[in-house]
Amino acid sequence: MTKDRAQQRKGQGHSSYGRLPEAFVQRMRHQLEDEAEPFLAALRQERVYGLRINPLKTEPEEWFTRCPFPLEPVPWCPTGFYYSPESRPGKHPYHAAGLYYIQEPSAMAAVEMLDVQPGETVLDLSAAPGGKATQIGAALRGEGLLVANEIQPSRASILVENIERFGIRNAVVTVERPDRLAEHFPAFFDKILVDAPCSGEGMFRKDPQMMLVWSLDNVRRFAKSQDNILDAAATMLKPGGTLVYSTCTFSPEENEGTVARFLVRHPDFQLVRHPLAVHFDPGRPQWGDGRPQLSNCVRIWPHRVRGEGHFVAVMVKAADATDAKASSDSRRGQARAGTSRSAAGKLLRKTASDSQWRDAWSRWTAFAQQFLQGAAEKVVPLASVAPERLIIRHEQLFLLPEAVEESVRQRLAGLRVLRPGLHLGTLKKDRLEPAHALAMTLPAEAVVQTVELSLDADGPQAAVRYLRGESFPLSEEAGRAGWVLVTVDGFPLGWGKASGGQLKNHYPKGLRLL
Repeated sequence: MTKDRAQQRKGQGHSSYGRLPEAFVQRMRHQLEDEAEPFLAALRQERVYGLRINPLKTEPEEWFTRCPFPLEPVPWCPTGFYYSPESRPGKHPYHAAGLYYIQEPSAMAAVEMLDVQPGETVLDLSAAPGGKATQIGAALRGEGLLVANEIQPSRASILVENIERFGIRNAVVTVERPDRLAEHFPAFFDKILVDAPCSGEGMFRKDPQMMLVWSLDNVRRFAKSQDNILDAAATMLKPGGTLVYSTCTFSPEENEGTVARFLVRHPDFQLVRHPLAVHFDPGRPQWGDGRPQLSNCVRIWPHRVRGEGHFVAVMVKAADATDAKASSDSRRGQARAGTSRSAAGKLLRKTASDSQWRDAWSRWTAFAQQFLQGAAEKVVPLASVAPERLIIRHEQLFLLPEAVEESVRQRLAGLRVLRPGLHLGTLKKDRLEPAHALAMTLPAEAVVQTVELSLDADGPQAAVRYLRGESFPLSEEAGRAGWVLVTVDGFPLGWGKASGGQLKNHYPKGLRLL
């Protein structure tokens, strides 16, 4: 038996620390020395629970006036809070309304260190399930562009659900390999997040199954994959841009080691210390190649802060950087764009004729004139729109983000685009049926008719009935027949359709409570 195989087999055994792999325990004892026992003891304690409120829908001050359960602030994230598991916020109607995202507190640090500003172009390269993508989208405040990429289609669908629930309208979701994206987007993004696939040692308390699949071979395999992902990210970052690399693991090979190897391959990047680093431990240069700058990395240990564990490195690309690969990719991208100007790409091309487009626009404006009102103009076009912003795909109508100009559409050509923008609705024979994503983006005052479900007056059961897909009677004062926005305490939950004194439930079947 080879040494590696024996070591891997040993890693599959359980230690005296419950189900922790024995090889993992021995590694951490060797690496942490005197700190090892407090660290290992922390992994036997209960996990930490957190949520992050959605500033697109509510601000912390407003949130605390209505929050139904006790919270404690997360020091490094202004919108982050700890909660007790007894609160079960994931079951509350406010969660379905997109008022917050359930997220482990240490995972909030990476996007805070990315320092996203409205109007920027940002890439989340490994975005599912969407915790960090929704954090980026909220920080953009509806301005600029978020490209959220996930290579696995099943996980990408979950990513779309979370982006839509958060009411993010300026996002494009792609399902691509990082190297394929790099061919299309050389030197394009202001900021890039690489929350890399990893061995997941920081998930041991949250998901004990991660202990069962952990091995030293997996650590090495992930480290190699991270190198390739970061190289693609470097190609796509503008000179002067910021790249944040993060993992939810503790292994040096995937953290300081990965960053050190990256800096050797990309000397035009500088590893910087973010002000939020004061909340955490520094990186350990001796776990990389010894360069002192590795102490600018951040290590979040579960025995040192209230969090499951994370690693974050902030790197800035030189303003005068010239990337030979980026230049080569740019030339290929320009050549590709030159041959695809008449079509917007494999899954983003304009599939409708001019008459089909006019018909789709007519159905949209008919819906908007009948069921929407002035406040909707801040979110969607009511009177006019540039034809190239509307995408028709398999009877589905999408609105491209304003930041998706012609050059961006050309870059998207040939890529697998799962969500090209805000889903407006489904084109039926003679009408438009509004999408759930549209409901989650609109403020309540943007819709002519609403049905308000008040937790104070009605209790949570009325909202829960709606989220289960039940229909219910309407009062005589409910108004005319047609589309109605169902809200809970003024926050949209989804659509209903009034007819004959009843509200037919149009909450998506795949999202309904069981």
